[in-house]
Amino acid sequence: MWGLTMKFDYSTAFARNAGFLSRAEQEQLRGSRVAIAGLGGTGGAQVHGLARMGIGTFNLADPDTFELINFNRQLGATMETIGRRKADVYEEIVRSINPEADIRLFTSGISSETIDQFLIDVDVVIDSLDFYCFEERFLLYARARERGLWVLTAPPLGFGFTLLVFDPRGMRFEDYFSISKGMSERELVIAFSAGLAPNTPKPFFLRYLNLDDIDMEQKRLPSVGAAPFMIAGVMATEVVNLITGKTPPLAVPTIIQYDALLHKFRRRTYRMGMRSPLQTLKKAILRRKLPL
Repeated sequence: MWGLTMKFDYSTAFARNAGFLSRAEQEQLRGSRVAIAGLGGTGGAQVHGLARMGIGTFNLADPDTFELINFNRQLGATMETIGRRKADVYEEIVRSINPEADIRLFTSGISSETIDQFLIDVDVVIDSLDFYCFEERFLLYARARERGLWVLTAPPLGFGFTLLVFDPRGMRFEDYFSISKGMSERELVIAFSAGLAPNTPKPFFLRYLNLDDIDMEQKRLPSVGAAPFMIAGVMATEVVNLITGKTPPLAVPTIIQYDALLHKFRRRTYRMGMRSPLQTLKKAILRRKLPL
C-alpha cells in the first residue's frame, strides 16, 4: 500500500548519491540520454545499473524476446517474461525505478533504417550487442564517431570482462581490432576474440574454460550470471564519469581486464591495437585451434 500511495520525487529517490555526486552532477545524470544497443545479459544489467544512478533518459534497442535459456544471466528473464520483448520489459523496470524517465524503444534493433534515430540526442553509447552482430557493430561505431559520441563495451569473459572505451577522437574500433567489413565471419570472430582477450600467452578465462562443452555451430557462447552484474557496475561508473567529468576517462588503446574467479586485474595499452607482431601470432594460433 505504501508503494501505491507514495508520490515519486527524483531528489529523494537518489539522495543517497550525495557525497559521491554533487547536486549539479546528479542533475547532469538526470538530463543525460544513454543509448544501449542490445538488452541481453550485459545490456539488461546495465540499464538497471544506470537507472539506479539516476540517468533520466534512455534509447534501448533489441529485437529479441525472453527465453528460458536466458535465465542464468539476464536480469529481466523470469517465468513471467518468457515470450515478451526485452525492450518492453526493461522499459517497465526503468519506470518502476524512475516513473519520470524518458525512454525510446527500438524493437527492431540496430540497422541502417534505425541507427540515426537511435543516436539522436544521445550523450553516451553502450555496445552490448551479441558477439556475432558484426554488421550492426560496424554501423554503430561508425555513426557514433561521426556524431562525436563515446562508445563503451565490456563483453563478459567467463567470470570477468574486458572494458574498452572508444573516444570519438581516438583510435577507431576497426583499427583496434584490425578488422574490416570485407572479412569473413570466421576472420571477424578470430580478430574480435583476440582484441577482447589480448593478454598472452593465455587469456584469463581460458585457464578454466572447457572447450569440449561449447557448440560453436549454434553460436551460443558460454556466459555465467556473475559477469553481467560486475560489468553493470563498471559501465555505470564509466558513463557517470564521461557525463560529469570527475576524472580523465580511460580510452582505447588502453584497456582493462578483470577476472573475479582468478583474482586477476590487468591494465595495458596496445598502441598498435591487434596489429602488433605478438597479436598477429596469436591470431594465427587461434586460426588453428578455434573450432570454427
